[in-house]
Amino acid sequence: MGPPGGGRNPVTPRLMRHFNYLAFTELEDPSKRTIFGTILSGWTQSNAELQPFGPIAVGTCISVYNTITTQLLPTPSKSHYTFNLRDLSKVFQGMLMSDSTKLNGLNDFLRLWFHESQRVFADRLVNDEDRNWFTALLQDKMKTDFGVEMSAVVTSDPLLYCDFATENYEARPYVEVLDHAQLIHKLMEFQNDYNKVSTAQMNLVLFMDAVRHVCRISRIIRQSLGNALLLGVGGSGRQSLTRLSAHVSDYDLFQIELSKNYGTVEWHDDLKKVMMKAGMDNVPMVFLFSDTQIKKESFLEDLNNLLNSGDVPNIYAPDDLENIYAAMKPIISDADMAPTKTNMFSAYTKRVRANLHSVITMSPLGEVFRARLRQFPALVNCCTIDWFSEWPPDALRSVAVRFFSELSELNVSEAIRSGLVLMCQEMHSTVAINSVRFLQELSRHNYVTPTSYLELLRIFNKLLLLKTTELNAAINRTKGGLDKLLSTAEEVTVLQTELEGMQPMIEEAVREAAETVTKIVQDTKTAEETKTVVQKEEEQAMEKARITITIAEDAQRDLNEALPTLEAALASLKSLNKADVVEVRSMQRPPEGVKVVIEAVCIMKNIKPKKTAEKKDDYWEVGKALLVDPQKFLDSLFTYDKENISEPVIKAIQPYIDSETFQPSAIAKVSKACTSVCLWVRAMYKYHFINKAVEPKREALKIAQAELESTQAALASAKRKLKDTEMGLIAMQRKHAECVKKKEDLEVNMKECEARLIRADRLITGLAGEKVRWADTVTNLSNILSNIVGDVLVAAGCVAYLGSFTGEYRMHMVNEWISGLKQLKIPHNEQCNLNDTLSDPVKVRAWQIAGLPRDNLSVENGVIVQYARRWPLFIDPQGQANKWIKNLEKDKFLEVIKMSDKDFLRSLENSIRFGKPCLLENIGEELDPALEPVLLQQTFKQQGVVVLKLGDTIITFNDEFRFYITTKLPNPHYTPETSAKVTLVNFTLSPSGIEDQLLALVVAKERPDLEDAKNHLIVHNAKMKGDLKAIEDKILMKLSSSQGSPVDDLDFIQTLEASKITSDEIKMKVAVAEQTEKDIDATRSQYIPVAVSTRILFFCVAALSNIDPMYQYSLEWFLGIFILSMKMAQVAVDIGQRGQHINDYFMFSLYCNICRSLFEKHKLLFAFLLCIRKMEHDKAIDMEEYRHFLTGVTQKTSDLPNPAPDWLSERSWTEVLGLGSLPNCSSIPVEFAKHLSEFKAFFDSPEPHRHELPSKWQGKLSDFQRLLVLRCLRPDKITNALQDFVVNHIGQKFVEPQTADLNIVYLESSPMTPLIFILSQGTDPAADLYKFAEEAKFSKKMSAISLGQGQGPRAEAMFKEAAEKGLWVFFQNCHLAPSWMPSLERLIETINPERVHKDFRLWLTSMPSSNFPVYILQNGSKITIEPPRGIKANLLRSYAGFNDDFLKSCGEEKNAAFHYLLESLCFFHGICLERRKFGSLGFNIPYEFTDGDLRICVSQLKMFLLEYSDVPFKVLIYTAGHINYGGRVTDDWDRRCLMNILNGFYSPEVLVTGFSFSPSGIYKQINPESDQDGYLFYLRSLPLNDSPEIFGLHENANITFAQNETYRCLEALLLLQPKSSSGGGKTREEVMEEAGNSIMAAVPKAFDLFSVIQKYPVLYEQSMNTVLIQELIRYNRLLVVIHRSLYDMLKALKGLVVMSLQLELMANSLYMNQVPAMWADKAYPSLKPLASWVTDLVQRIQFLQDWISNGIPSVFWISGFFFPQAFLTGTLQNFARQKVISIDTIGFDFKVMKEAAAELVKSPTDGCYIRGLFLEGARWDAAAQALAESRPKELYTDMPCVWLIPTENRIKPSSGIYNCPVYKTLSRAGTLSTTGHSTNFVFAIEIPTDIAESHWIKRGVALLCALNY
Repeated sequence: MGPPGGGRNPVTPRLMRHFNYLAFTELEDPSKRTIFGTILSGWTQSNAELQPFGPIAVGTCISVYNTITTQLLPTPSKSHYTFNLRDLSKVFQGMLMSDSTKLNGLNDFLRLWFHESQRVFADRLVNDEDRNWFTALLQDKMKTDFGVEMSAVVTSDPLLYCDFATENYEARPYVEVLDHAQLIHKLMEFQNDYNKVSTAQMNLVLFMDAVRHVCRISRIIRQSLGNALLLGVGGSGRQSLTRLSAHVSDYDLFQIELSKNYGTVEWHDDLKKVMMKAGMDNVPMVFLFSDTQIKKESFLEDLNNLLNSGDVPNIYAPDDLENIYAAMKPIISDADMAPTKTNMFSAYTKRVRANLHSVITMSPLGEVFRARLRQFPALVNCCTIDWFSEWPPDALRSVAVRFFSELSELNVSEAIRSGLVLMCQEMHSTVAINSVRFLQELSRHNYVTPTSYLELLRIFNKLLLLKTTELNAAINRTKGGLDKLLSTAEEVTVLQTELEGMQPMIEEAVREAAETVTKIVQDTKTAEETKTVVQKEEEQAMEKARITITIAEDAQRDLNEALPTLEAALASLKSLNKADVVEVRSMQRPPEGVKVVIEAVCIMKNIKPKKTAEKKDDYWEVGKALLVDPQKFLDSLFTYDKENISEPVIKAIQPYIDSETFQPSAIAKVSKACTSVCLWVRAMYKYHFINKAVEPKREALKIAQAELESTQAALASAKRKLKDTEMGLIAMQRKHAECVKKKEDLEVNMKECEARLIRADRLITGLAGEKVRWADTVTNLSNILSNIVGDVLVAAGCVAYLGSFTGEYRMHMVNEWISGLKQLKIPHNEQCNLNDTLSDPVKVRAWQIAGLPRDNLSVENGVIVQYARRWPLFIDPQGQANKWIKNLEKDKFLEVIKMSDKDFLRSLENSIRFGKPCLLENIGEELDPALEPVLLQQTFKQQGVVVLKLGDTIITFNDEFRFYITTKLPNPHYTPETSAKVTLVNFTLSPSGIEDQLLALVVAKERPDLEDAKNHLIVHNAKMKGDLKAIEDKILMKLSSSQGSPVDDLDFIQTLEASKITSDEIKMKVAVAEQTEKDIDATRSQYIPVAVSTRILFFCVAALSNIDPMYQYSLEWFLGIFILSMKMAQVAVDIGQRGQHINDYFMFSLYCNICRSLFEKHKLLFAFLLCIRKMEHDKAIDMEEYRHFLTGVTQKTSDLPNPAPDWLSERSWTEVLGLGSLPNCSSIPVEFAKHLSEFKAFFDSPEPHRHELPSKWQGKLSDFQRLLVLRCLRPDKITNALQDFVVNHIGQKFVEPQTADLNIVYLESSPMTPLIFILSQGTDPAADLYKFAEEAKFSKKMSAISLGQGQGPRAEAMFKEAAEKGLWVFFQNCHLAPSWMPSLERLIETINPERVHKDFRLWLTSMPSSNFPVYILQNGSKITIEPPRGIKANLLRSYAGFNDDFLKSCGEEKNAAFHYLLESLCFFHGICLERRKFGSLGFNIPYEFTDGDLRICVSQLKMFLLEYSDVPFKVLIYTAGHINYGGRVTDDWDRRCLMNILNGFYSPEVLVTGFSFSPSGIYKQINPESDQDGYLFYLRSLPLNDSPEIFGLHENANITFAQNETYRCLEALLLLQPKSSSGGGKTREEVMEEAGNSIMAAVPKAFDLFSVIQKYPVLYEQSMNTVLIQELIRYNRLLVVIHRSLYDMLKALKGLVVMSLQLELMANSLYMNQVPAMWADKAYPSLKPLASWVTDLVQRIQFLQDWISNGIPSVFWISGFFFPQAFLTGTLQNFARQKVISIDTIGFDFKVMKEAAAELVKSPTDGCYIRGLFLEGARWDAAAQALAESRPKELYTDMPCVWLIPTENRIKPSSGIYNCPVYKTLSRAGTLSTTGHSTNFVFAIEIPTDIAESHWIKRGVALLCALNY
């Protein structure tokens, strides 16, 4: 166990006696140095340069650790500031992650040490002050221990180390990051990688603060046993950055997924899964767990175990363990360990701890967090803590810069862009500041998280794109239409000019046509002549051509004979290749045939032969030379000039041709090549002769052709001439046609032009009105577009931040933002707001038709819902939003679900899948965690389809899906985590909204024709304006999309004209409708006073829930009463008069209905509230004065001395001085002394509220300002004054008692509305209900059940049966079954009006409880059950239960006695009930007398009167006093009082008409012959406020009661006012510490008991020694507790010990100036506030110290005794021992001393003197030496010293004394002891009196040891 003290539970010696103690002290510094020095030296071994610094660094680390543990201490606001040795070791563990060889010198070493110290210690610090302190500490250590300046070591800010900045992913060295930009780029890459593999996409802006956190988390999870606790509000990025860090480290991340039924079993399964993956599979894991997932605190218990030991007890099933052992066995074997189960599980656990890194995210807000850290210390001890502060300005800036840089639509200058960034920061901080004010003034929570800021930027992005697109489209479209319109006007001018120029052109065309016709006739004649000549020439030419062709054909025939031979020869040549020719050339002795061929070739080529020796011609050699180049040879044959072969060559070749040897067949035998050449020679020869024969024919052909050409030339010339003539003719004909066409075209154009002019005129006329409007529209839209940036930013801010605020706050913040826009010169429209920027009037009309209230705030709410990215959560106490959404979405098959529905998730799933809207109704302050994926819209793509994972199911996500959430809670408190997931929209009714609805309702009922017309007009106007918009859109669309000129688009012009007719009709209708609407509005406006008055009343009613959670009223209920009041109110012709009748009737009707459900103490308050609100609206009251009335003095305007301290208390004078701050009362403090006697008369008056003020102010001050004066001087009469005030301003009936009649309540109810009895202590309406059920003949059809543990299912079955069969069901004590209340709510909500039986009724009873469902309260009929306040109300209630038959039921003889005694008994009952209000003066214990007590007494009275002949007073007194009423009385002194009172009512004296029950004679017996009405008439005449005389009490009795009632009333009224924020001052902790120190200094230490016992030993003859020792023992117990607890608390405030729950409660008590409970438990009874209590304690200690120092005192201060009864016994014992008589025979006699205590210097011989008693209810008259009546307004008086005289066998005097009880405190009540007396009771003193004892008994006179101040 830990060391004792602080938050640790004390362990009793009874337990500890069984153990031996071993104390493990904290490690000494030398031991730490040894341990960590060894570790560090091992690391520095590889770097000799660092080795000398190792020991110094260890010493520095230990010194830093020691400083931190003594300076940074856990306080309530910093409860995680607890450090232990693990933290010190983490610094070295962090350093060891780095490679020492990579560190260059001391600076690198110190930089690493600095970084690791910051990570371990500074990252958990909550503010800059602590962080700067820690940095300064490290700086100091660097300088003193190493002699190095920090500026030389830490060269970059921020200083970052990580293992993912380098490219070396395998080694991942832990190094410093110098390039921060590169690191951010790297992390962006990791984020992109993550998004590729993950379904949940992250789009993080990695500003430097986020990068720091990523580096920190990565550093923690890379370490062995590294776990992280991330502290910050929801939305600060804790989970996202953890996911990124896990991805960077390549670890698997696991997070539980909550479903509706997620519990311990599922939790253990998840834990087991992640542990086994880490342990068995050896996979590094990150287990991410958020405090929003803590469904049960046991989750944290398991997590605590996991962090501590790596195991959760009893989580594994036997088969799981077998799997673990099987997996670990090889590991154990490899480690050479015995494979025992212990070893295997130990190895597994080590693996789990090494691989599983828990990252826990928690919100540090509130007591829950502190309690969890106390209960589960491993959250701090085993985790490295990282505190997520609010985003710093650079984070906000960088996020905004990033967003704006990516926004392509943002075409603004750099200055404006920078201004936008600054403005975003400003908006964020403005909302944060106003959220604090919102909480202080309206007690409403609103959290501003980084998510809100991102939402602002994203919405700005979305809206800017939307608005710029929309505006540009509108501008372009309107501008396009305008341009077309302008171009049409220009076109008209052109057309008119054209038309004027067309007439002369037509005349010219006619003249030209006539000239061309004449010319065509001449040209046609010439052409005919030319044509005849040409035809003759053409015939001659054709003849010549025929002759020429014949000659040519003849020549060609001859040539054709030679051509085949030639072609065959050429073909043969072509078939040769080079090889064939080379073969011939290579012949040494060629055959004859070859030679012959070569010779023939040479002859043909004219090559000379070579002469042989024999002079012969040798052609072989020269022939061979031809064959040198085979290709050239062959080419020469192909190109041979066959046309010009000479005759000598033919002659020379002739012999060869004729030779047999030169035949191809012969040559073929010797050579292929030569054969081809032979063929070629023969072909050439043949061609020569044929060519020669053809030549003459060729010549003839040439001559014929020449003649033909000549003829043809002449013919062509003639033809050309003919053609020219014909062409001229055609041109003339064309010209003629053109002239004709031109004339026709001009005529057509002229007609077309005229038509276009007409159409243009129609177009221009049609759009004449639009031209100006469109031009204005373009200008306006252009202005809006140029200012759109600022407007959209403000609108985005409204959507992102302002949904949860009320209208006043929204307006205030928007104005601040607009001022910011002006300062930063960001373009914006002058009065930019959400509605002007984003609302669409047509859509807003549609919303209003669907039920959206018409006020501005509601329209804003609608716009926020339309444009918010997150689903809306409506704060909707009156169901307005619920109704609107249901109407709006009903056509889309809205699904309505509740959290209490068993299958609500399935319904939601269907809505998501099918794209239906879904409404989740009536949620509480917590949302089901299973909804998280829907709220966060965590969609992803799977196989190309967008899906969402809901619970364990993946479902298709339909884009049409819409989700709405509503809560009925009027002021819910949603955590930052919830706020970040939804868009909170405050739909609390606004005054203008309810006023509109009420006006519509009044007019609908009073003038249904007007309201129908109005509603018809609203719908019709909306439709017509929609049609107009559609027509305009159509015109603009046609204009902008038309090609060419719109003048030519006849269809468009016809459409325009048709539209124009429709448009004009609509405009006329709209104008008429608007005029009608004005007329209707004018008539309706006459009913506005009714709506305004009703609105005021509604907000009075709505505010009541601030006083009591049961005071909930729905708008429907309120409107129901209003409608009924209109029916019942007096009719009048004059609307104003009629409105006044409605207002008057409704106000009282509402008051009566509300009073039925109000406790008595709040009825006057409600009436006064109605009155004040009415006056506030009429400007008849100054609200500053009203605030002063409620709060009292807040500042003194002067320090004037109290002019009358003898009768004016300091408190009252301070209040009088406070009046000086009010202009109308400023003269009162200054001139108070001048009018002292008049103010004294005012002060002493029995009715100061009706007494005149001093003349100066009597006529000057208003009724309300008189209340202010009364509050200062006589606050006890404020209640009476309030009653008079209400009577004067709204009537007597508003202060009359209102009794609830069950019959009326029942008649107003329905099967749908439960009837709720709101109970007060000791009341039970069951008897009344059973009686009513009997009257209604339902007694046998009613079943009842008292709710409590396990009764829910039975009650549900009864409910269903009753609803079906038409029975009554009665559920009692609903407050005892808070867990079943949601089920009851669901049952009531699901009642089907069509199926439920009409007789079914549900009756409920409950004490006031905040757990009671608001829905049931709002929609039920509530009746408060409590005894009525005041005698009058009690008597009226009692007599309302009787009837005339009952009053006559005793017969004529006994009737008078029955009437007298019945009235007496009812008075007695009322007095018993009403005495309680006087506190202990009435009864010591406030007994819960009930109507049942009265009923049984009445029935016994009747019974005994009928049974006895005379009235049996003795029997009646006994049955009533000792049994029926007395049976409840537990205190003997209360029984004495009760019997005395009863004797005054059950006595023979009362049986007389006119007998007075009080001295004034107001309360008296009336004529017994009166019937019930007679009695009720008399009772109604009784005063509203009871005078104390009827109770037998002094007039002063009223003062305390009245003052308490006044302050209670004012406090309740103050709850209905907005709170104002207070300025600075001391912090809570400072106040606690200051109070603790001052008490510790004031209260002495415990007494030295040993020395006192030695000085005052136990002596037989002196019992006072024993009394003293016993008192010291008791006081020592108290003093020890005080000093020990103060010492612990002061240490806890400094963080030296843990702040336990007991210490926290104690510190809170000190802050509230209350006595801590742990002191009160050990102390004597006391009612004093803390300061007085401490003073009293010091005085008591001083009394005992004086006793010890000076001996037994002569006068004992009886109030100073812890247990005064022991002192009294000691006094009797001393006397008994002195006189040697039995103590049992001795009693005290009493003598009131005339001497003061100071004069009684010597103790009496027998007995003792006592002092210090106070008399309440009377005073001691020193002159008469008897009890006397108290002086006015003197509540307590000092009792003189009393001599207690022991007397043997004393007989008590029978008269002349009052046996006065003595009590320790004013409350008189205590626990009943065995003596029959209260523990508060000391003993009784007999005080002399000359008045009957019963008088003082009724006065409640008692002696008190101590007062309450």
